This record gives sequence, structure tokens and C-alpha cells, in this order.
Amino acid sequence: MKITEVEERINAAPDDVWAVLADVGSYPDWDSGVEKVEGRLEQGEKLKVFSEIDPGRGYPVKVTELAPGRGMTWRGGMPLGLFTGVRTYRLASEGNGATRFTMREEFSGLLLPLIGRSLPDFQPSFDQFARGLKARVENAR
Repeated sequence: MKITEVEERINAAPDDVWAVLADVGSYPDWDSGVEKVEGRLEQGEKLKVFSEIDPGRGYPVKVTELAPGRGMTWRGGMPLGLFTGVRTYRLASEGNGATRFTMREEFSGLLLPLIGRSLPDFQPSFDQFARGLKARVENAR
């Protein structure tokens, strides 16, 4: 398994963070690493995410969990679980009107040893996403 994770303390309530996080079509407005996101954020729906890591190529994911104000999970990869990526977004109240945001991606599957060698380092883009989310939410207050 290959894991990338980021945490960020955001000075806003979870519902305020969720309002920005759930507006996937606006990600490019505050995260330069995201070119665009196509689709609707609904349980069971598919999204296509375009990022600067591989410009012009969309990565299809399925929304497998949607818990407004608490988090969501996206899943993508190859058939039969040969290679799978699961990205989770979590929001947890820290009290005093603050939220702990966590984003985690786990790659797994039989082809991970082969495909994993060609995967870029996602940590810089995760860090950028978390900083952008924090700035967007806190500057909107």
C-alpha cells in the first residue's frame, strides 16, 4: 500500500469548510493544482478530476461516501481491484470554531508494485490543496 496524507487546522466550523470542499467545480479557483472537476458530487456519482500532475488527462472516480459536514470518499482505479486509489476527506470539529481537515489517498492492488514506481510524489499537491482550502475558507469569513 502507498499512502499520502495531509492535515490542516482551519479556523472555521466544519459546515463552513464543507461548503467550500463540496463545491468541487470551484476547486480551480483556490487550488492551482486542479485544472477542473467534471460531474456532480452525489453518492454513487462519477467525477472526472483533471490536475496539473498530468495536464489534460481526467481521472475518473466514483463518490463512494458522502457525509455532509463530516467528509467524503472517492474511489478510482482498474477493474478487479488490480490497482485502486481511495481518497478520503475528513472534517472533525476541534472546538472553538475550528476544524481539523484530513485528506488521505491509499493506493493498493496487485499492480501497485509496477504502477507505484511511475506515480509522482503527491505530497506537494496534497499540501497545496490543504493550504488552498484553509485560505479559501478563512478568507471568506
